[in-house]
Amino acid sequence: MEAIIQVQNATAGYNENEVILNNLDFHIRQGEFVGIIGKNGAGKSTLLKSMRGFLPLRGGKILIAGKDIAAYSQLELARSISYLQQQVELTFDYTVRDIVTAGRYPYKKWWQQQDDDDRRIAEACMEYTDVLGMAEKPIRSLSGGQRQRVLLAKVLAQQTPVLFLDEPAAGLDLFYQEEIFRFCQELCQRGKTVAMVVHELNLAARYCSRLLLFRQGRLLADGLPEDVLTDEILSSGYDARIRSTRNPETGHADIYTEAAPADTAKRRLLDTIIGSCADGQKGGEAL
Repeated sequence: MEAIIQVQNATAGYNENEVILNNLDFHIRQGEFVGIIGKNGAGKSTLLKSMRGFLPLRGGKILIAGKDIAAYSQLELARSISYLQQQVELTFDYTVRDIVTAGRYPYKKWWQQQDDDDRRIAEACMEYTDVLGMAEKPIRSLSGGQRQRVLLAKVLAQQTPVLFLDEPAAGLDLFYQEEIFRFCQELCQRGKTVAMVVHELNLAARYCSRLLLFRQGRLLADGLPEDVLTDEILSSGYDARIRSTRNPETGHADIYTEAAPADTAKRRLLDTIIGSCADGQKGGEAL
């Protein structure tokens, strides 16, 4: 498949004295389901913002479908890339239907109302993400996980060839976490391209077609999940002792951290945190 996103020597940051992304060079092909992984602060969310055009580059360029992102209008970008950000402030009590139908805005003139086709697409997206039964409920009355599924439905209603999702499984229970990954895999099998910031490495191993591992704003590893999710690479990327094994019963990856040996300083801190009574009993036991 051809490259739909090309990142060429890209450098980005939020102010003149802070560089978050350093000379990134990679491409994403049409139909790929790319998991963007790395510890907190590695630059994952900054990367999505830069690729969507929300954060101007300081150097290099990003091409979307062969065209420099700086040459796109915001309307053109909204028709090319849908973006689910990490945190969404919902200050008004719009209904679920209102939120999802708003995903159709790139295709409407400012004076145009939603038509039957818009409503049909919105309902299909709500049913796909299992929120159609709450369509008339105020969005602020829903749980965090339910809201996340509503926002995913809105992103789908935008009907773009590319989706950027920043931790879409955050706040979801186990079933819906896996459903999000299944949704994305199915979308990519139908020709869409998904780039997702992921913390659930076991799910990334099962569903993503490719992983990008970032460390301190640089691309540390890029490849198939089985090539990236190794003890050595993960331990380097996350600055922790990480093991990656294969579950013999399911055949799926099992990724976990190994506890560092206890040291005197940590034991002393734990003693302070727990506290003690004059008779030597733990403070909690005396209550």
